[in-house]
Amino acid sequence: MRELLGIETPVVLGPFGGLSSVDLTAAVSEAGGLGSFGLYGLSGERIRAIGEQLRERTTRPFALNLWLPFRAPGEPDADGGFRHDDVDRAIAALRPLFDEAGAPVPEWPIAPLPDFDEQLASALDAQPAALSFVFGVPPADVVEEAHRRGIRIIGTATTVPEAQALEAGGVDAVVASGSEAAGHRPSFLADPDDSLVGGLALIPQVVDAVGIPVIAAGGIADRRGVAAAFALGASGVQVGSAFLATRQSAAPAVHRERIRGALAHETVLTRAMSGRPARGLPNRAVRTIEQSGAIAPFPLQNILTGVFRRRAAETGDAELLSLWMGQSAGLSRHEDAAEVFAELAAGVPDGRV
Repeated sequence: MRELLGIETPVVLGPFGGLSSVDLTAAVSEAGGLGSFGLYGLSGERIRAIGEQLRERTTRPFALNLWLPFRAPGEPDADGGFRHDDVDRAIAALRPLFDEAGAPVPEWPIAPLPDFDEQLASALDAQPAALSFVFGVPPADVVEEAHRRGIRIIGTATTVPEAQALEAGGVDAVVASGSEAAGHRPSFLADPDDSLVGGLALIPQVVDAVGIPVIAAGGIADRRGVAAAFALGASGVQVGSAFLATRQSAAPAVHRERIRGALAHETVLTRAMSGRPARGLPNRAVRTIEQSGAIAPFPLQNILTGVFRRRAAETGDAELLSLWMGQSAGLSRHEDAAEVFAELAAGVPDGRV
């Protein structure tokens, strides 16, 4: 891992789509790990600006993360277009939450997500040490161009077949994301509900199935989880919730507080907030949406709920946020990223950096 990514310690910051910050990414890189920044929903111009900001904050390796334009059954076509009647139904179901947040009700037309090719071009130009991807195998020309520029490619798998597909696609390392992990389940070969493999089972089977380095993710929040991941054969770990709970993250204070107080059995997988299965703490928004029985497909649901979620972040209303966190969130003990990193690094076996 050290030679592959140019880092001192095999600890990777989980990329947060919408909750990444330059402060946290730079802090992890400066500590000797691989800081990561999630680019979901960002324009090419914004991505270029983030790359410049990271270069100003650290001279050490960092990674940028992109969502591949994967289309699950029932989701809009790849062009991101939305039908007027789908939008109307979704808004009607969400109207009580817009009203509660004091947020404006979205109006037609709903703008689609930024163009993936535009995002990719800007991410490549930022010259990160690595590009990481979720929701599929990056196209061969993308892998080739990244390698031509000296950029490593990291894929994300939730099953052994996905890990094998990523290796066949030329990625340099694969994140084995156990079902304990926070946020969206990045499954792409089967329905996420049929791909819920815990890390204890997933990591060693992926290690046995591929010949590239495996980065363990899900359920790792302290030195014990790190040591366990290496005992299972991983070459590195990716940690999300413990870093998301620090003051350097972009998560609102109430979200960080909920992370530190959560118990493993309290988190759930839900499509309520984005239209795709994601792990987090249920709140009034999740319960209201699930009880309505009307959940729009991704990305429409995510775009619409984002309107009241942004207002809730401003007012500190945890009941209207997406409280993404993993099953080991309650093990998060530190409020500073450097302290989290030191705790995780203490679990890395000697000679395994």
